[in-house]
Amino acid sequence: MYGLGILRGLGVTLKHFVDSVVDDFRFLGKRYYDSDAVKIRQGTKGRGAFTVQYPEEKLPVPENFRFVPFLVYEEKADGTTQDRCTSCGICSKVCPPQCIWIERTTDPVTKRPVPEPRDFHIDIDICMNCGFCAEFCPFDAIKMDHDYELASYDRTTAHIHNKERLSKPVSYYQSIRPNHYLAEEQRRAEEEAKKANKGKPAAGTAKAEEVSAAPAVATSAPVAPSAPSAPADPEAEARKKALAEKRKAELAAKKAAKGG
Repeated sequence: MYGLGILRGLGVTLKHFVDSVVDDFRFLGKRYYDSDAVKIRQGTKGRGAFTVQYPEEKLPVPENFRFVPFLVYEEKADGTTQDRCTSCGICSKVCPPQCIWIERTTDPVTKRPVPEPRDFHIDIDICMNCGFCAEFCPFDAIKMDHDYELASYDRTTAHIHNKERLSKPVSYYQSIRPNHYLAEEQRRAEEEAKKANKGKPAAGTAKAEEVSAAPAVATSAPVAPSAPSAPADPEAEARKKALAEKRKAELAAKKAAKGG
């Protein structure tokens, strides 16, 4: 029948609409503000249209979600901070759209470069959120953020992030990526342990050196005289000679036959 497919499609839409209204009454008063209700509403137990009433309702961000990068700095016990970034420039070299540029710090007296960025810029309109900068950074100084609400009306200034806006503490990185943080800290502890044990000789090597340095003690025992060899069997020797002569005769007969 002409138009039957359209009616079926509209029926599916109407069913989702009714299920959505019924599901709204199930979570009445807490649907938009309760994270547990949001998980149920967007999970397998939810019914109706699977939509999110943004910005009142927001889905939890997965740990591996990546958006605009940010710089990580360490918080010391005396209240000072230390940037992990050494302005090596690897992140800007591997960046596919070339949206990162760094200004390195120089010593005012010697005019030599200091391993610390004076300023750090990222154009978020060009950034493609690929994560190459965080992957190739040898100092774990740049990470991918979870903050995706960066819209503004002034793209010429608000969308070019400087070092002050990009810098965030290690505690923030730990809060958004706990599993990644634990894996990095474990790897860092293993590397420090290897460096600490590199200059120390192994226990087995030290014991071997001590044993080799000790004076040798003569413990040679008297050598026992070798037993006299048993006399040869005359019958066996005769059999060996007979077999050898027989083989020689067979070879001579074969040669004679070939020559004839």
